[in-house]
Amino acid sequence: MERTVTVSVRGLLVAGVALLALVTAYLLGGAGGAPPAPAQASTAAPQPAVEGDARTLRMVGSGEATVVPDQLTFALSVTDQEVALDQALADSSDTMKRVLAALEPHGVRAADVQTTALQMYPEYDYPSYGPPVLTGYRVTQRARVTVRDLAAGGRAVSAAVETGGNGVRASDIRLGVSDPQAGLARARDAAVAAATAKAEQYAAATGQSLGDVLGLRELGGDRPVRSRDVAYRAQAAELDALATLPVRAGKEDLTVRVEVLWAFE
Repeated sequence: MERTVTVSVRGLLVAGVALLALVTAYLLGGAGGAPPAPAQASTAAPQPAVEGDARTLRMVGSGEATVVPDQLTFALSVTDQEVALDQALADSSDTMKRVLAALEPHGVRAADVQTTALQMYPEYDYPSYGPPVLTGYRVTQRARVTVRDLAAGGRAVSAAVETGGNGVRASDIRLGVSDPQAGLARARDAAVAAATAKAEQYAAATGQSLGDVLGLRELGGDRPVRSRDVAYRAQAAELDALATLPVRAGKEDLTVRVEVLWAFE
């Protein structure tokens, strides 16, 4: 009797394992699904891309226009150092007022001066022994000055430095164009013309004709600025030479690049 029970248990175990295997196979088969049928795209006609269907041509053109600079800008800094901070601020303000007054005869107005920074620093003495000793404060005002009459540019720089003394510094002198829009308009026309000429050449070479313009965008351009990055301080031996600082306008090239998209007829 005991032997019969043992055989029945083993049979049940074997049957259970077999049933589990069948269930697992069924579940895996249901998750994986039937083998995928051949894709219909392989037998259907291919769908062309939108741009290919429109039969388009994209071309980039570059155009330049030459302009003559008519104004000068320079960076102006005024530095004063005093024992008390309020005195250093007052002295720096007075010096800046004198400098701006000296620039007025050269066509520089209040609207032509843009303050760019006001800096205040404590000054310390560092003895060989003991902690640092506060000796005063240094105040620096910075501004960007525009001289709209290029011929007066050199004299304006000279007047600023001579009036302010050793605490005044003029640097980053640049020549520029007060109104570049007319030159940029010519450069844009030239850029579109260059792109059109290339597009017509490619269309003719492939036996096609250009149709309507579908899109146009400006890619940006290059506006080089002629600059004299020279710093000047008021030194008696140099003021006479600075008063006749040669400023030659030269020429400036404005560049514009455009991208144009055409449809073929």
